[in-house]
Amino acid sequence: MAGESASAPGARGVSDRVPAVSDRVPAWTLAVAAMLSVQTAAALSTHLFDTVGPAGTAWLRLSFGALVFLAISRPRVRGLSRADLGSVLALGIATGLVTVAFSSAIARIPLGTAVAIEFLGPLGVAVFHDLDPRRLIWPAVALIGVVLLTQPWHGSIDLVGVLLAAFAAFGWGTYIVLTQRVGDRLAGLQGLSFTIPIAALTAAVPGVPQAAGHLGWAVVGAAAGLALLMPVLPMSLELLALRRLTTGAFGTLMALEPALGLTAGFVLLSQVPDGLQVVGITLVVIAGIGAERGGHREDRAPDGPPPLIE
Repeated sequence: MAGESASAPGARGVSDRVPAVSDRVPAWTLAVAAMLSVQTAAALSTHLFDTVGPAGTAWLRLSFGALVFLAISRPRVRGLSRADLGSVLALGIATGLVTVAFSSAIARIPLGTAVAIEFLGPLGVAVFHDLDPRRLIWPAVALIGVVLLTQPWHGSIDLVGVLLAAFAAFGWGTYIVLTQRVGDRLAGLQGLSFTIPIAALTAAVPGVPQAAGHLGWAVVGAAAGLALLMPVLPMSLELLALRRLTTGAFGTLMALEPALGLTAGFVLLSQVPDGLQVVGITLVVIAGIGAERGGHREDRAPDGPPPLIE
């Protein structure tokens, strides 16, 4: 890992203090807290869909999140290499697309089902990061779980919703890999101060047409509050967790997310699963846990890495 420049002494801000504080907290708790925040935000966001649409809701949340990250950590483009700039741009676009796709999915299918399908992304990261053929059993187990969740034999499956969730799965896997790369290269929350504004601009393409003409004060206030739950809090926690965990270990922890999504859907949206769907969620969780039992990233060299961009 090769960073180039460091800021002058005494120029450290809020974003630079966050990692130091997070180092005292177990990395897995950061990931679990992020998941709880994501699922709560997802469930509560559905109440805005009838007014500004799922893409409009995603755009508003990302836009307010961008303002928060820009206020906390002003991005410094001058210190970015071409490789860093490419990673930041790719992560921002992926974040925007995933947010819109997932919001559009949960507008059509139950939250727990959408999360289980989307989880195939981080599961794929956990399985394929070391290319061990023996791990292929876990995607098979997860696929059985997803089939039990969607129950296509009933003929009532929303194919568009499933495809949107599947697209979000691919994007989420990409997001995990790119978030770790950006988190390793940029200090504090600098990476998010770049990527979330890019994500907001990406989401604006489908989101602005849906939201145009429906932006009352109540909607704007609700979106601003939801932005704290997603993206501000969870993406900050995920970035910090991925500095200390392998992508495989992070993907394994994400195995809890389908169960949390099912719980959030039940508690906040009254989406009651049947017995087969509970079995399906259980299989997805088991697949995630079994996919990768490894964990923490190798310690850095004693001398540490070259200075990170700040």
